[in-house]
Amino acid sequence: MEKTAHCVILPYPIQGHINPMIQFSKRLAHKGIAVTFAVTEDVPVNEFSADISVETISDGYHGKRADAALPEYLLIFRKAGTESLSKLIQKLREDGRPVDCVVYDAFLPWGLSVAKDLGLFGAVFFTQSCCVNIIYYNIFKGLLKVPVLEKEISVAGLPALEVSDLPSFVLDQEAHPGSLKLLLSQFEGVEDCEFVFVNSVYELEEEATDWLRKFMFVKTIGPTIPSMYVDKRLAHDTNYGLSLFKPIDTCMEWLQQQSPKSVIYISFGSMAKLKKQQMEELATTLKLTGKPFLWVVRSSEESKLPENFIEEASGKGLIVSWCPQLEVLAHDAIGCFVTHCGWNSTLEALSLGVPMVGVPWWSDQATNAKFVMDVWKIGVRAFPNKEGIVGHEELSRCVNYVMEGERAEEMRENALKWKELTKGAVDEGGSSDRNIQEFVSTMMGGDRPQK
Repeated sequence: MEKTAHCVILPYPIQGHINPMIQFSKRLAHKGIAVTFAVTEDVPVNEFSADISVETISDGYHGKRADAALPEYLLIFRKAGTESLSKLIQKLREDGRPVDCVVYDAFLPWGLSVAKDLGLFGAVFFTQSCCVNIIYYNIFKGLLKVPVLEKEISVAGLPALEVSDLPSFVLDQEAHPGSLKLLLSQFEGVEDCEFVFVNSVYELEEEATDWLRKFMFVKTIGPTIPSMYVDKRLAHDTNYGLSLFKPIDTCMEWLQQQSPKSVIYISFGSMAKLKKQQMEELATTLKLTGKPFLWVVRSSEESKLPENFIEEASGKGLIVSWCPQLEVLAHDAIGCFVTHCGWNSTLEALSLGVPMVGVPWWSDQATNAKFVMDVWKIGVRAFPNKEGIVGHEELSRCVNYVMEGERAEEMRENALKWKELTKGAVDEGGSSDRNIQEFVSTMMGGDRPQK
């Protein structure tokens, strides 16, 4: 198919934002849009799709961002990114590849200014759920005041929430300086975007999506996971592509030796830093359950494990510093996913039909865990004690409840229901596929939607 429109995709440079925007890019390319993926200089560039070119822009740190405080980083990135993205778009035009649209990560609202200044189409991409977007949007508009003093919160478009269900950046701004400001800035100029993409599935969040559509052109386009795990329409699309983490042993041979639905899989994502006591409680839980387990412990976290635990566990479980999560979740041996409930991990588990035990750590994870337990009913949330630690008694109770409790079968059936619905969303004619096609048709025809 002849490519007649060209999009620059601008992700925030962390893995949890790069992955969904890569998958969205693949969907656009599959439908005939030329795509340039613009990453910062510290992201290792490799070809992840023959249909997508990768270019670099500057965040002002030239690959040396590690020690930058968030407010300082965002300020410098805005200045350097605005300038370098504009230069990239000019360079592409000079190379005979003029750009029609900038699809920018909501964490980088200046992407819209660059697009508008150059006379281009601007579209925003939210990497969190519609429900979480509602919470932040209400704060942005002054409809929900912070600090939140009520124990129970009523917000249009959402079920009744307790204060513990709110994102951590709302509850404790001092612990994460600049984070709430970043989350609220996502809505700068959002009403001026012709398309507001959300990495979610309409059928998962019907009420929340419909509420947001009163104020912005929301289009759910998820789940943004490799096609071969859902609709299988993009041949050979088996992994995300660009990775900030070095792949190592896949651990799939070990899983092959385990019985169906028997393994506890534990992973807290690429950023969580658990306390030593929390690691000890997790280790005790795994001993008490007696079930085989696969636990992802990053190298930087390994020193927090109890002494000799790796040796003691060798007969029953496997501890690795990295694993291919999608491949693991899709394996028949997995019976339960103990997760931080990051949105990407939650969507992956929903898409692959795996029940969850939520152990939220920060950001939007508590809100996601609320929906896993009370709305989608495919798992439970493990609650911390007064010291903020989720004890082994609570963890053991939750794992056993999900894997063999009185509602275990119901959770598995619900998980399979959502698996089919998420697959259907990206399959031909599904809710997400229709939204992507509407964008593609608009880009190809040159007609912008009218407000």
